[in-house]
Amino acid sequence: MKRSGGVQDAPSCLAVVVLTTGERPQELRRALDSLRMQSEVEIEIVVIGNGSNPGVLGEGVRTVPLPENIGVPAARNLGARLTKAPLIFFLDDDAWAESPVVLRDAIELFSRRPRLGAMQTRITDVDGLTMRRWVPRVRIGDPASPGPAFTLAEGVTFVRRAAFEAAGGWADDFFYGHEGIELTWRLWDAGWDVHYAGDLVMHHPSTRPDRHSVFYRLNARNRVWLARRNLPVALIPIYVAAWMAVTVTRLARQPADLRVWCYGFVEGWKTSPGVRRPMRWRTVARLARLGHPPII
Repeated sequence: MKRSGGVQDAPSCLAVVVLTTGERPQELRRALDSLRMQSEVEIEIVVIGNGSNPGVLGEGVRTVPLPENIGVPAARNLGARLTKAPLIFFLDDDAWAESPVVLRDAIELFSRRPRLGAMQTRITDVDGLTMRRWVPRVRIGDPASPGPAFTLAEGVTFVRRAAFEAAGGWADDFFYGHEGIELTWRLWDAGWDVHYAGDLVMHHPSTRPDRHSVFYRLNARNRVWLARRNLPVALIPIYVAAWMAVTVTRLARQPADLRVWCYGFVEGWKTSPGVRRPMRWRTVARLARLGHPPII
């Protein structure tokens, strides 16, 4: 790894924003070590302590302690504002790379595709398996096959800064959940491509999102907000009804979780979703042609 030498628009220069709550120091160390071993790239690294103080993490790593947890998307937006490189890599503290050239290969992909706005790598766990929810398309197929992406696993995501800023960044108000879908929709709507690089691999432990106590409430609230912020009016009830049907079916044998989800669903209608930027109908048509209309 080359430390950034001030040439912030160099094709090989990458900003890495790592998010941590301070609960996984060993995993954070592994993530940073995997960045330090990268070759043929210049990296500026900022670690955001979301409600924690990461302390000193070694040369070339800037740490930013926050007195309280401001939420995942807001913390990532802060990290992006504190960096300057034309390409940003958002990395979770429990994700890591084994290949010493995966960042170089990612940068080369953006260099070859000037309309590429964002890219997610394939994710595998320690056993080399890819969970279904890590593949950002309706038909999973072979997880190693690349193609268009319709959401993003935010903790292993590369974004072109110009595209990120044009899309408005991550949705601060969401706090946790579905901000990857919104960013993807807004990038497609702004004329950028979003890509799943199944041939590039990062690693992450197999975890369940519902391990977080706020999961079901925010999952429901943010799903409604997502529709209210981004969809044409005619599609909002279709999208929300489809996800209600899916969720009720999934949680039919988990009544306590379903009650929490319903509370969040109502909250999504009663509270302000923030700035509304409905996608154009030609974007809806484009997503439909690509096999993923924004109704589910």
